[in-house]
Amino acid sequence: FFQNQLGAIITLIAFLPLVFLILTDKNMDPQTKKVAGGLGAALAVLATVMGISFKPSSVEQYTQDMNACAAQIKSGQPTTACSPDVAAQAQAIATDSAAVAAATKDAANPAGQDVVYWIAPENGAAQSTEPHVFHLCAGVSPLKDKTVNSGSVTEAYAQNAVRITKQIEMEQKQCGFTATTSIN
Repeated sequence: FFQNQLGAIITLIAFLPLVFLILTDKNMDPQTKKVAGGLGAALAVLATVMGISFKPSSVEQYTQDMNACAAQIKSGQPTTACSPDVAAQAQAIATDSAAVAAATKDAANPAGQDVVYWIAPENGAAQSTEPHVFHLCAGVSPLKDKTVNSGSVTEAYAQNAVRITKQIEMEQKQCGFTATTSIN
Protein backbone atom coordinates (compact mmCIF):
# COMPACT_ATOMS: atom_id res chain seq x y z
CA PHE A 1 0.00 0.00 0.00
CA PHE A 2 2.64 2.53 1.05
CA GLN A 3 4.75 1.89 -2.03
CA ASN A 4 1.79 2.38 -4.38
CA GLN A 5 0.56 5.52 -2.60
CA LEU A 6 3.94 7.14 -1.96
CA GLY A 7 3.10 10.16 -4.12
CA ALA A 8 0.12 11.06 -1.92
CA ILE A 9 2.00 10.39 1.32
CA ILE A 10 4.99 12.58 0.36
CA THR A 11 2.63 15.37 -0.70
CA LEU A 12 0.97 15.36 2.71
CA ILE A 13 4.33 15.33 4.46
CA ALA A 14 5.40 18.34 2.38
CA PHE A 15 2.22 20.43 2.67
CA LEU A 16 1.09 19.88 6.26
CA PRO A 17 4.04 21.69 7.90
CA LEU A 18 3.52 24.62 5.52
CA VAL A 19 -0.16 24.93 6.42
CA PHE A 20 0.70 24.53 10.12
CA LEU A 21 3.29 27.34 9.92
CA ILE A 22 0.81 29.63 8.17
CA LEU A 23 -1.91 29.02 10.77
CA THR A 24 0.44 29.46 13.77
CA ASP A 25 2.23 32.59 12.50
CA LYS A 26 1.65 35.38 15.05
CA ASN A 27 2.83 38.18 12.75
CA MET A 28 0.19 37.51 10.06
CA ASP A 29 -3.20 39.21 10.29
CA PRO A 30 -6.25 36.89 10.63
CA GLN A 31 -7.65 37.61 7.15
CA THR A 32 -4.35 36.79 5.41
CA LYS A 33 -4.01 33.70 7.62
CA LYS A 34 -7.42 32.43 6.49
CA VAL A 35 -6.70 33.01 2.80
CA ALA A 36 -3.17 31.53 2.90
CA GLY A 37 -4.23 28.60 5.10
CA GLY A 38 -7.25 27.82 2.92
CA LEU A 39 -5.18 28.06 -0.26
CA GLY A 40 -2.45 25.84 1.25
CA ALA A 41 -5.01 23.26 2.40
CA ALA A 42 -6.74 23.27 -1.00
CA LEU A 43 -3.43 22.79 -2.80
CA ALA A 44 -2.50 19.99 -0.37
CA VAL A 45 -5.79 18.19 -1.06
CA LEU A 46 -5.43 18.68 -4.84
CA ALA A 47 -1.83 17.44 -4.89
CA THR A 48 -2.71 14.46 -2.65
CA VAL A 49 -5.60 13.43 -4.91
CA MET A 50 -3.31 13.71 -7.93
CA GLY A 51 -0.70 11.56 -6.15
CA ILE A 52 -3.09 8.72 -5.30
CA SER A 53 -2.76 5.61 -7.45
CA PHE A 54 -6.35 4.46 -7.91
CA LYS A 55 -5.46 1.26 -9.79
CA PRO A 56 -2.07 0.12 -8.48
CA SER A 57 -0.53 -2.83 -10.27
CA SER A 58 -0.53 -6.17 -8.50
CA VAL A 59 1.98 -9.01 -8.47
CA GLU A 60 -0.57 -11.14 -10.31
CA GLN A 61 -0.92 -8.54 -13.07
CA TYR A 62 2.86 -8.20 -13.33
CA THR A 63 3.18 -11.99 -13.68
CA GLN A 64 0.53 -12.07 -16.42
CA ASP A 65 2.25 -9.22 -18.27
CA MET A 66 5.66 -10.90 -17.95
CA ASN A 67 4.25 -14.20 -19.26
CA ALA A 68 2.60 -12.43 -22.22
CA CYS A 69 5.85 -10.62 -22.94
CA ALA A 70 7.86 -13.86 -22.74
CA ALA A 71 5.40 -15.57 -25.11
CA GLN A 72 5.83 -12.75 -27.62
CA ILE A 73 9.62 -12.98 -27.40
CA LYS A 74 9.63 -16.78 -27.80
CA SER A 75 7.39 -16.55 -30.88
CA GLY A 76 9.50 -13.77 -32.41
CA GLN A 77 6.70 -11.18 -32.29
CA PRO A 78 7.25 -7.52 -31.34
CA THR A 79 7.00 -7.00 -27.58
CA THR A 80 3.80 -4.97 -27.25
CA ALA A 81 2.77 -6.57 -23.94
CA CYS A 82 5.56 -5.06 -21.86
CA SER A 83 7.76 -2.07 -21.22
CA PRO A 84 11.26 -1.91 -22.72
CA ASP A 85 12.82 -2.82 -19.34
CA VAL A 86 10.57 -5.84 -18.87
CA ALA A 87 11.13 -6.85 -22.50
CA ALA A 88 14.90 -6.68 -21.96
CA GLN A 89 14.68 -8.88 -18.87
CA ALA A 90 12.35 -11.34 -20.60
CA GLN A 91 14.77 -11.46 -23.55
CA ALA A 92 17.67 -12.15 -21.15
CA ILE A 93 15.67 -14.97 -19.53
CA ALA A 94 14.89 -16.46 -22.95
CA THR A 95 18.55 -16.23 -24.01
CA ASP A 96 19.77 -17.81 -20.76
CA SER A 97 17.10 -20.54 -20.97
CA ALA A 98 18.29 -21.42 -24.47
CA ALA A 99 21.92 -21.47 -23.28
CA VAL A 100 21.04 -23.76 -20.37
CA ALA A 101 19.05 -26.08 -22.64
CA ALA A 102 21.96 -26.27 -25.10
CA ALA A 103 24.50 -26.91 -22.33
CA THR A 104 22.44 -29.65 -20.63
CA LYS A 105 21.58 -31.79 -23.65
CA ASP A 106 22.29 -35.48 -23.17
CA ALA A 107 20.82 -38.85 -24.13
CA ALA A 108 18.17 -38.65 -21.40
CA ASN A 109 17.24 -35.05 -22.29
CA PRO A 110 17.89 -34.44 -26.00
CA ALA A 111 16.23 -31.00 -25.79
CA GLY A 112 18.19 -30.04 -22.66
CA GLN A 113 16.82 -28.98 -19.30
CA ASP A 114 15.40 -25.84 -17.75
CA VAL A 115 16.77 -26.50 -14.27
CA VAL A 116 19.51 -24.32 -12.81
CA TYR A 117 21.13 -23.96 -9.39
CA TRP A 118 22.11 -20.82 -7.48
CA ILE A 119 23.14 -19.67 -4.02
CA ALA A 120 20.02 -19.34 -1.87
CA PRO A 121 19.05 -15.87 -0.59
CA GLU A 122 20.47 -15.00 2.81
CA ASN A 123 18.46 -15.59 6.01
CA GLY A 124 15.52 -17.17 4.18
CA ALA A 125 14.74 -14.01 2.21
CA ALA A 126 12.66 -14.23 -0.96
CA GLN A 127 15.37 -12.52 -3.02
CA SER A 128 19.13 -12.05 -2.64
CA THR A 129 20.37 -8.54 -2.00
CA GLU A 130 23.45 -9.22 -4.15
CA PRO A 131 23.08 -10.48 -7.72
CA HIS A 132 24.28 -14.07 -8.24
CA VAL A 133 24.95 -16.31 -11.21
CA PHE A 134 23.23 -19.63 -11.75
CA HIS A 135 24.85 -22.95 -12.57
CA LEU A 136 24.12 -26.15 -14.50
CA CYS A 137 24.06 -28.49 -11.48
CA ALA A 138 24.38 -28.39 -7.69
CA GLY A 139 27.71 -30.25 -7.71
CA VAL A 140 29.85 -27.54 -9.30
CA SER A 141 32.77 -26.14 -7.35
CA PRO A 142 31.40 -22.56 -6.92
CA LEU A 143 28.39 -23.98 -5.03
CA LYS A 144 30.42 -26.23 -2.73
CA ASP A 145 29.48 -25.78 0.96
CA LYS A 146 26.71 -23.29 0.07
CA THR A 147 22.96 -23.43 0.57
CA VAL A 148 21.65 -23.95 -2.95
CA ASN A 149 18.25 -23.41 -4.56
CA SER A 150 17.14 -24.96 -7.81
CA GLY A 151 14.44 -24.15 -10.34
CA SER A 152 13.85 -22.71 -13.77
CA VAL A 153 15.83 -19.80 -15.18
CA THR A 154 12.80 -17.58 -14.53
CA GLU A 155 12.77 -18.62 -10.86
CA ALA A 156 16.50 -17.91 -10.62
CA TYR A 157 15.95 -14.40 -11.96
CA ALA A 158 13.16 -13.86 -9.42
CA GLN A 159 15.67 -14.54 -6.61
CA ASN A 160 18.29 -12.19 -8.14
CA ALA A 161 20.39 -14.89 -9.80
CA VAL A 162 20.48 -12.93 -13.03
CA ARG A 163 23.13 -14.46 -15.24
CA ILE A 164 24.33 -17.87 -16.32
CA THR A 165 27.88 -18.73 -15.32
CA LYS A 166 30.62 -17.98 -17.82
CA GLN A 167 32.31 -21.30 -16.97
CA ILE A 168 29.87 -23.45 -18.93
CA GLU A 169 32.41 -25.90 -20.35
CA MET A 170 33.94 -26.53 -16.91
CA GLU A 171 30.49 -27.02 -15.41
CA GLN A 172 29.43 -29.37 -18.21
CA LYS A 173 32.38 -31.60 -17.27
CA GLN A 174 31.67 -31.36 -13.51
CA CYS A 175 27.97 -32.11 -14.06
CA GLY A 176 28.49 -34.95 -16.52
CA PHE A 177 27.05 -33.21 -19.58
CA THR A 178 28.78 -33.67 -22.91
CA ALA A 179 30.48 -30.43 -23.91
CA THR A 180 29.46 -29.87 -27.52
CA THR A 181 30.02 -26.20 -28.27
CA SER A 182 30.92 -23.20 -26.22
CA ILE A 183 28.04 -20.88 -25.32
CA ASN A 184 28.60 -17.18 -24.77
